[in-house]
Amino acid sequence: MTAASPERRASDLFKRPAGALRTALRVQGMALPALWAYKLRSFFVVAATALGVAALTIIVASVDGARKKALELVEWFGPDAALVIGGDIRNRPVGQRVLTLSWRDAKAVRDSLPGARFVVPMRAKRNPIVKYGNKNSRVPVVVGVTENYVDTWNWPLSEGRDLTRDDIAHAAKVCLIGDGPAQDLFGDVSPIGGTIRINDLAVRVVGRLAHRGFSGGGGEHTVDDRIIMPITTMTKRFNMDRKYFRALRVKFHDAEHMEEQAENLKSLLRALHGLRPEQPDDFTILTAGEILGFLTMFTGGLVVFLGVTAGVGMLVGGFVLANLMFLSVSERRGEIGLRKALGASPRAIICQFLSEAAYLTLGGAAVGVGLGLALGETLSRFGVLELVLSPKLFVLAAAASLVIALAAGIRPALRAAGMKPIEALRGGG
Repeated sequence: MTAASPERRASDLFKRPAGALRTALRVQGMALPALWAYKLRSFFVVAATALGVAALTIIVASVDGARKKALELVEWFGPDAALVIGGDIRNRPVGQRVLTLSWRDAKAVRDSLPGARFVVPMRAKRNPIVKYGNKNSRVPVVVGVTENYVDTWNWPLSEGRDLTRDDIAHAAKVCLIGDGPAQDLFGDVSPIGGTIRINDLAVRVVGRLAHRGFSGGGGEHTVDDRIIMPITTMTKRFNMDRKYFRALRVKFHDAEHMEEQAENLKSLLRALHGLRPEQPDDFTILTAGEILGFLTMFTGGLVVFLGVTAGVGMLVGGFVLANLMFLSVSERRGEIGLRKALGASPRAIICQFLSEAAYLTLGGAAVGVGLGLALGETLSRFGVLELVLSPKLFVLAAAASLVIALAAGIRPALRAAGMKPIEALRGGG
């Protein structure tokens, strides 16, 4: 029996039905060397695809991050509460007063506002040095409040007690300590009963706030990095204005009618401050709904901007891929003709060219995901946004890259598959 010729053996590989899997593997083995042979073209396709996938990565991760942040914010802020801040923080007019809320306002809101459950005035002292024994810690904020702080902020104590009306009335030198300063100063030892010094003021710890871990601005500090003390103690010991305070926390009995309750609160404060209809508010009312609305608007703008970037990037990637694939088909006419002459089916030719396109776009997707995560991490460090990784991120990146490969590669692949062997061999010569 005579040995089969090389041409016959190659033809049998493509024609044998039992060798379908082997043929598919052989096609893949041909696709990768072809891409390596045209490294510069491959680089352009990968880079163009990576741009679009990077933007897509940031979109998906940032939207998930915004949703997570929104849920945290609702839990932390409380859907049944409002925070009134002195001054117009939205427009920030030049020369405006920020200490516009008074004890008269707090009493009127407590006594006259329908649905109000707790009313807690607040002042703040920024970045004091706190000491315990030989340990020092710079706390971002010490907050002066009245009684019911824990209930007003839905913030349970891990141990100890809340501030009382008697503490406020007598300007007691006591405090609640957040989980952050408690860990820094006391470690694993209970802080209850310990005496710390806030600048030069010695205060006794009577309660420890439970850990929350919520970061409001994406920075290094969280809401746990704080100390709470009676507002009367703060204004007296740190020589602050005793008539006005910076903010007013109002907690309502229910969250079902927050819009109406916030409007009633606004009307009452405007009347108390003697503001005429044409005059702007000299205070700002924040609710969880308003904050979430701002966050949604910010996220929506980011999604639109990055969505356009992703679309343009993918369009450019597809355009570059399609043109380079057409050029590749023209330059590889001889190879295509030889393979078809040896028995390669049109399906095998299409499979090879689409595989080449898919490898390029999947490579671009991998680079794009890495680039998107790197850019997102940079933005997270600056507090611009928070990213949340999920499996769907990688699934969407892979799906988008395969769509680009199919849309841009199908016509060049069909053109290659439709070549007649003799014409392709003549063109390749």
